[in-house]
Amino acid sequence: MKYVVSLLIGMLVGVVICGLTLIYNPFIGDRGLSPISVSDAQVMSLGYTVVPAETIAYTNDGESFQTPHPVKVPQLWEAPIRQTTAMAVLLHDARNQPAGIGIKVSSLSETSQLISGDAIVDSVWYVFLPEQGGMFIAQTENYWAFLQEVAFPAWRSSANNWRGTWLGDLTAGPGALGTAAVTGTSGRFRGLEMEAVESLSVRAFSSDTGFVSAEGRLLIELPGQTVDTPTD
Repeated sequence: MKYVVSLLIGMLVGVVICGLTLIYNPFIGDRGLSPISVSDAQVMSLGYTVVPAETIAYTNDGESFQTPHPVKVPQLWEAPIRQTTAMAVLLHDARNQPAGIGIKVSSLSETSQLISGDAIVDSVWYVFLPEQGGMFIAQTENYWAFLQEVAFPAWRSSANNWRGTWLGDLTAGPGALGTAAVTGTSGRFRGLEMEAVESLSVRAFSSDTGFVSAEGRLLIELPGQTVDTPTD
């Protein structure tokens, strides 16, 4: 009997150590600032809500903790797309004025390796800005920092929620500097090759229902246009 107890204790300790290693892995460093955030080029800022109930439409497999919106929206329950989410949102500019419509489709990636700090999601955006044009954005996103600093503390909380201020870049590629690939499809963007970074700002999150108060932002670097630097 004592051997069984020792085995169970050893397994429990191993699970705890493994979990702590994943959450507090000292070999996973800060990924630093996005190159777009320190660029001299002109940058377009597009914000949007990530709270499903505040979107135009949001859907997943219907079994995830974030509920599809509106209630009767078709769900992605078929086997090939069960790990996919899709949403349509109103985009607003840096002055918080309506700017256009964005449609985002995301899928969990098989390249995720939590032990190395990679919680990868592959996603694409189609953005349409009236009187300006449209663009297609392809990227890989890494949610590790969000899981470590927001989702895990929410799960660990007795109330199953987290409140505070968290801001982080999600985009991790395919650009060599961790930027998304942007292709202009119409209007003044047609034929342009650009870069972008998507970030997430969270103020409240529930491990039961998902995002309670949170916003996303797309920063898109416009080629051939630079911001004037004041001179003395």
